Amino acid sequence: MIFTYQRTVRFADTDAAGVVYFANILSICHEAYEESLWHSGINIKTFFTHPSVAFPVVHANVDFLRPIYCGDKLMISLIPQKISIDKFNITYEITITDVIVAKAITRHVCIDVNSRTKQELPEEIISWLETNRRDAEGAERGKSREEIM
Repeated sequence: MIFTYQRTVRFADTDAAGVVYFANILSICHEAYEESLWHSGINIKTFFTHPSVAFPVVHANVDFLRPIYCGDKLMISLIPQKISIDKFNITYEITITDVIVAKAITRHVCIDVNSRTKQELPEEIISWLETNRRDAEGAERGKSREEIM
């Protein structure tokens, strides 16, 4: 199974036009990222509080395909992927009732907190990446079988 996170859009997530404010969709995606880490056994309090390494976002991109309103029930699917010894991407697909309403990607780099220099990804993140990669590949194989039948 691809990791999924469910979230209801709140009034505070919207702008004056009544739709999700563009930057808030990245915040919602980050919630899904945090939940994925917790779900895989990573202690997120330790992960985000006084860590020796950090994973800042160095690139982000969002495509909005349909408006997202207060009260909408979102399903955020995420697939993290290692791209080098010190970087990974997370691809997000945001759906409402099986309709894709937005897609996002964030790129993270691993750095030493004190020196702010790039570091190799630690084992717990490599394990998280591998687990999610296998889950995503399994879901894709399952999808392919369904399409054949």
